[in-house]
Amino acid sequence: MKIPEVSFNHRKTDNREIEVIDLEELYEREHNYSHHPGVPHRIHFNNLIYIEEGEGTHLIDFVNYPYQSGAFIFVQKNQVHAFDFKNKPKGKLLIFTQAFINQALMNMRLSDFTPTHLAYSYQPVFFPDPEVMSSSEKILSEINKELVHPQSNPLIVMFLFSSLSLMLHRVMPENQHDRLNKEQQTKFTRFVELLEQNFQRTRDAIYYADMLHTTYKTLNQICKMATSQTAKQLIDAHTILEAKRRLILDGLPTQQLAYEFGFEDASNFVKYFKKHTLLTPSRFQKQFKSS
Repeated sequence: MKIPEVSFNHRKTDNREIEVIDLEELYEREHNYSHHPGVPHRIHFNNLIYIEEGEGTHLIDFVNYPYQSGAFIFVQKNQVHAFDFKNKPKGKLLIFTQAFINQALMNMRLSDFTPTHLAYSYQPVFFPDPEVMSSSEKILSEINKELVHPQSNPLIVMFLFSSLSLMLHRVMPENQHDRLNKEQQTKFTRFVELLEQNFQRTRDAIYYADMLHTTYKTLNQICKMATSQTAKQLIDAHTILEAKRRLILDGLPTQQLAYEFGFEDASNFVKYFKKHTLLTPSRFQKQFKSS
């Protein structure tokens, strides 16, 4: 079974790049989707989930993150996640594309959404204080109201989204990428994009530095500032994460995965995987499926 790939539905939103969905609507319409939202799937947009009521765990890239009422859960583009259909919490789902972020960045001050899911310190669930939570809930409601208004104005939506983003940014767990200036932030985001496109071809950090028209030393400095990890550590982190996704969700045998990931033979891939996870690929498959 291949990982379901989920793209933004522009037809449903009348070509807008942002949508607000009530979680209860998601549960009620589960059979209307091409994939079941409670089954792991890869998204090609960003998710911001607000939990109004309930508790449970949200699966993101093989880690179950606990949440409770008042939590925000941020799932980044290209991550694999699954909604909690066991506990079915109440709340809102805000989905938005990179195109929407780019439009907002052109029109107003907004914190860029730098990919941080490969960092050791990655924490997608956070709990604002009651005051921030109340304000955020109201802004989310206003975004939804504006999106369904007969004369909906995209600028109003962007201003509301920017307010929500900046407000939540202040209370998110420490984001090290705040240390990057605009040029460094752009380079780091581009590095992650190139990594996603080329990791099966090469795991050489110098190759990525050349693609970015920069030096290996500069790329390393940017990566360390953004995540406290070197470029090579981020390359390995992404390769291992993608291997886990393919092993569990696609059920690929080790030999085929080794070939697809550009390893000379299966034994080299097994050594590489075990070095970073302390498990063989087959052992990881068995352990995850029995958990």
